[in-house]
Amino acid sequence: MIDIRDLRQNPEKYRQAAADKHIDVDIDALIAADEKLRQAMTSQQDLAAEKNRIGKDIGRVAGQLKKAEGETKTQLQQEMQNLQQRPNQIKAEEAELEQTLATLQQQRDTLLLRVPQPAAPHVPVAPDEAGNVEMSRWSPDWFDPDKPFAQNKGFEPKSHLQLGQELGLFNFERGVAMAGSRSYVLTGAGMLLHNAVLQAALTFMTVENGFTAMSVPVLVRDHVMTGTGFFPGEKDQAYEIGETRRGGGHDLYLTGTGEVGLMGYHQDQILPAESVPRRYTTLSTCFRREAGSAGKDTAGLYRIHQFDKVEQVVLCEADLDTAINWHRTMIGYVQSFMQKLQLPYRLLQVCTGDMGASKIDQVDVETWMPSRGPEDADGKPLGAYGETHSASLLGDYQCRRLNLRYRDPEDAKGKATRFCYSLNNTVCASPRILIPILELYQNEDGSVTVPEPLRPFLGGLEVITAENGLAL
Repeated sequence: MIDIRDLRQNPEKYRQAAADKHIDVDIDALIAADEKLRQAMTSQQDLAAEKNRIGKDIGRVAGQLKKAEGETKTQLQQEMQNLQQRPNQIKAEEAELEQTLATLQQQRDTLLLRVPQPAAPHVPVAPDEAGNVEMSRWSPDWFDPDKPFAQNKGFEPKSHLQLGQELGLFNFERGVAMAGSRSYVLTGAGMLLHNAVLQAALTFMTVENGFTAMSVPVLVRDHVMTGTGFFPGEKDQAYEIGETRRGGGHDLYLTGTGEVGLMGYHQDQILPAESVPRRYTTLSTCFRREAGSAGKDTAGLYRIHQFDKVEQVVLCEADLDTAINWHRTMIGYVQSFMQKLQLPYRLLQVCTGDMGASKIDQVDVETWMPSRGPEDADGKPLGAYGETHSASLLGDYQCRRLNLRYRDPEDAKGKATRFCYSLNNTVCASPRILIPILELYQNEDGSVTVPEPLRPFLGGLEVITAENGLAL
C-alpha cells in the first residue's frame, strides 16, 4: 500500500505509475473518495467535541437558572431543554455517520489497495516482458550458451522429459491421474535430487550466510495475502479453501511463495531498532493456479501447480540506499549459489509492465535450458534462458499494509516508529531447477552427472543411471 498522504500531494506520480505498470486504477476517484472520507471524519470529530461542550453548557445554564426570573428564566429553561435533548440527537447522527464512514472507508481502501508503487527511475518503461533488459551473463568454462549443445558436449541433448522417463525420475501420468493437469510425481533419484538441491540452498543461506531459518504456514487468511500485496491483484492465481461455506470462521488460501509467511510473521508488530535488519529464509511448498498460462511451458516441470522453494526475505530500515544495497547483496547470494552448481544464467532488469504493483525494482535470474527456445530445421530446440529466480525490492509497500514497524533510532524518547522496507528473492525453486541440472549435466550414454555441491546430500552419489534411478 502506498502512503495516502504522498498521493494527496503528488497525484500525478501515481497516475504515471499506474500507466507505466498497466494497472487500471482511477486515481481521481480515489482522491474524491478520500476527501469524502476525511470530511465525514471531521464531522465525527465535530460531534464528539459538541458532546463535550454540552456538559459544560448544561452546568452553565443550571447556574444561571438559580438566579433568573421572568422571561430570562423561561428562555434559559428552553435552552436547558434543548441541551438535554441534544445528546440523543447526536447519538442518532453518530450511528448514521458510522455507517457512512464504513462505506466510505471501504470505497477508498478498495481503490487504495490497487494503486501501484512507482518504479525506480532506472527501471525501463515498457508494457510487457519484451521490454526486459539483459544486465549480465555468467557461464562455466565447460558450457557456452552461444553455441549449440552438441558443440559444447559433443552429442545431441535429450530434454528433461526424456531423461526423466528413461532414468525413472518422475511420472506425469500418475500425477495427472491423481490431481489433474500440471501435476507430477517425483520418483527415485528424481525425488532425492529435488530434495538435495533444496537442502543445499537452505544450508547455503543459513550455515554459510547467516540467515535465520523459519518454517511458515502455507495456508493463510485473506489479510495476510492482502498484506503482502498478492491480493487483490493476483487473487485469481491462488487456491482458495472455502472454510466459511463449511461453517468455519475464515476462508484460507494456499500461498504461492514462502515470502507470504515470512512477512506475515511480524504483522502488527514493532521491532526494536537494534534488531533491524532481519534476515529470514524458509523452505516451503508453494501452490499456484497458473490461471491463463498456456503454451509450450505447460509441458514438463517448467510450469506446474505445486513446487518447493527456498526463499530469502530481508526487513531493513526505511532507507532506499540501504534497501538497494540489500537488493544487490541478495542477488549476489543467488549468483554464488548458481555458480556453485555451475549453471549458466543471466540477470534481467524487469520493466515496469512486467514487475507488478508492489515493486520498486525487480531483477530476474534466468537459467539456460537446452530444451527451450526456437527450433532448428529438424524441429530440435536450440536452447534458451528460462526464469528460475526473482529478486524484488518493495520499499514499505508490504510493511505499510502489514503494519510492520520498527522503533526509530533517532527518536530520543523511543516512541516514534517507521515502517520497515522489505525485500525478497528466490534462492532455489524445484523441480524447475531440475530442468537445467538434468539437461546440462546429461552424458552421452543417457546418464546424468550429479553436480558436486549436491553429492553430500545424495549420500555421495556421483552419477544417476537407469539402474540407480530406481525407476517405478
